[in-house]
Amino acid sequence: MNIKKKTLIWITLIWVIITFINYYYTNFFFLAFIWFGMVLFFAIITLIELSKLNTTRASIIKFIVLLILLFFTFRRDVPNLIIEKIDWVIFENKRNEIVKQVKKGILNPNVEWNGWVCELPYEFPVVSNGGNDIGIYRNKKQDKLTVSFWVFRNFFDHPSTYIIYSNDKKIIDRLEKKIDEKPKNNWKLKKNWYRIYGDY
Repeated sequence: MNIKKKTLIWITLIWVIITFINYYYTNFFFLAFIWFGMVLFFAIITLIELSKLNTTRASIIKFIVLLILLFFTFRRDVPNLIIEKIDWVIFENKRNEIVKQVKKGILNPNVEWNGWVCELPYEFPVVSNGGNDIGIYRNKKQDKLTVSFWVFRNFFDHPSTYIIYSNDKKIIDRLEKKIDEKPKNNWKLKKNWYRIYGDY
């Protein structure tokens, strides 16, 4: 296999597209298979390039690019976290608008199989991964609200990751406790907004 410059550019571009598709759209069930296939592909072509490595600039650049793609494929949490941080900045206003609609009662739980899930009336922009659903919890006694947006949605045992808005002190206290216990996976985004891994 002799990878030319144009082919390497295409490989990199396709990797970026697949990474974004996996982040926003791919069902968690298929992610492991796609991840394994990509790791295997990049491991093989990186080893091939290593066997042909010479002192020319083109050969060294090719090998380094493939090695970087292999690393970021294997450690998919790194590009995913970068996308997550960019996504928060881009869609912060949209999520605030959704919270306002929930407060006004325009958006309410509307999924029969789950009493707290609201399927948003549009598929794009994707503000909540795994179907553009949000979770709504209302503390009616205190007129408080918690809205959950999925960053990573899992339907089985593996924990989901959320962006959460809450003005409910009881929920906020739980979120703050999670941040204190595991700050690597949980943090405050701004007032009333949190990034949380797992149940809360």
